[in-house]
Amino acid sequence: MNQVPIIQPGEKAKNFSLKDHEDKTFGLYEHMGRRVLLSFHPLAWTPVCAAQMKSLEENRERFDQLNTDAVGLSVDSVPCKKAWAGTLGIAHTPLLCDFWPHGNVAAQYGLFREANGFSERANVIVDEHLNVVFVKVYPLHMVPDIIEVIGVIERLGKK
Repeated sequence: MNQVPIIQPGEKAKNFSLKDHEDKTFGLYEHMGRRVLLSFHPLAWTPVCAAQMKSLEENRERFDQLNTDAVGLSVDSVPCKKAWAGTLGIAHTPLLCDFWPHGNVAAQYGLFREANGFSERANVIVDEHLNVVFVKVYPLHMVPDIIEVIGVIERLGKK
């Protein structure tokens, strides 16, 4: 399978609809008018991914003040993500399931690791007009710096 290049700032975000851990559908284009932080993580039930998703939940109010919806995405299934969210105490942050077709959204964004069967650890910020404004891929063992991400969103200005 040919690897799609990683999506870049300035490109239009690719639309998708995925179920979250509560079995609700999240459609990217339905969030036009708000910013969206797509926080890709490899797999549920791993310590670094847990820290990454907890950072989204802990900063939910700040994201809301910045007109931003933060979501986590991985290749895990709805039942898996539901159990994991309960264990982590995540009540407000949608944990999206890029389960089937397996890793399809990560692949559209050029972030699927074919050899591993999961996505890169990455943050993608989409603006109110569905344009990609920030992309950063992190080492798998590293928790993304949420303060850096919030800073990027703050610099976009309040809308």
